[in-house]
Amino acid sequence: MIANLFEYDFIRNTFIVGIVIGIVAPLLGSFIVVRRLSLMADALSHVSLAGIAVSLYLSKMYLPLVALNPLYLGFGFAVGGSLLMEKLRNVYKQFQELAIPIIMSAGMGFSVIFISLANGFNTDLFSYLFGSVSAVSRSDMWTILATACIVLFTVFFLYKELFLLSFDEEYAKASGIPAKIVDVIFMLLVALVIASSMRIVGILLVSSLMTLPVAAAIRIAKGFKQTIGYSILFGEISVIGGLISAFYLDLAPGGSIVIISVIILVTTISVQKMKQKMAIAEKRSESNVSNS
Repeated sequence: MIANLFEYDFIRNTFIVGIVIGIVAPLLGSFIVVRRLSLMADALSHVSLAGIAVSLYLSKMYLPLVALNPLYLGFGFAVGGSLLMEKLRNVYKQFQELAIPIIMSAGMGFSVIFISLANGFNTDLFSYLFGSVSAVSRSDMWTILATACIVLFTVFFLYKELFLLSFDEEYAKASGIPAKIVDVIFMLLVALVIASSMRIVGILLVSSLMTLPVAAAIRIAKGFKQTIGYSILFGEISVIGGLISAFYLDLAPGGSIVIISVIILVTTISVQKMKQKMAIAEKRSESNVSNS
């Protein structure tokens, strides 16, 4: 039954992209959560939506632009939004979190305007909002694979810098790490991953894939590298399970992926609480034995 699923080219494209996104999204999400910037993914996803809306509007108004892949403008807007967010974080040094709602509000405002100019929602826009099993073309796949390679390559070579800046920014700066440059690079990577993920998970749910697997991993991991490993594992389970259920049950893959992520999170929390109760019970029994 599962084997029959891969008879279709678009399904193979979707699963290849899904597996790749299941790696890079939780990978960057681990750094985002540690930096307490979880809402940043939401803000950039709204900016990506603005890029998609602008692309759909332009393709409707100007026939030569019909062939324009909305993914490219989504990338462009996400990158521009990430750079502007970093600029605002420097402007509001004492209130850096303000940069997130500012960018989110601007992205949502532009989205609403250009969606209305494009005469509202259509099938293409819904696939970007909530993901689609059949929406990933061959060109999308190669674009996303190239983006993932850039992300993995950059994180590999900047891991030490990203790690130090995430856990102790002051020490990192004192050590001579160019914090501003690394922060800008990190923001660009997040923007690229968000724009890449929207084909599978959907713009409105992409931040969930970057945070929920990490939230589950934190409950059971004993170190940061282990957190990354568990996050990627949970991300892959969510993506693959979500895509399979979306295909056979005719559901939006974004919702399926997120619900599986939530189930994993609830399961890890429950298992950890059970272990804590068992450990407390063992200590009590040992103390009772020693007292007797």
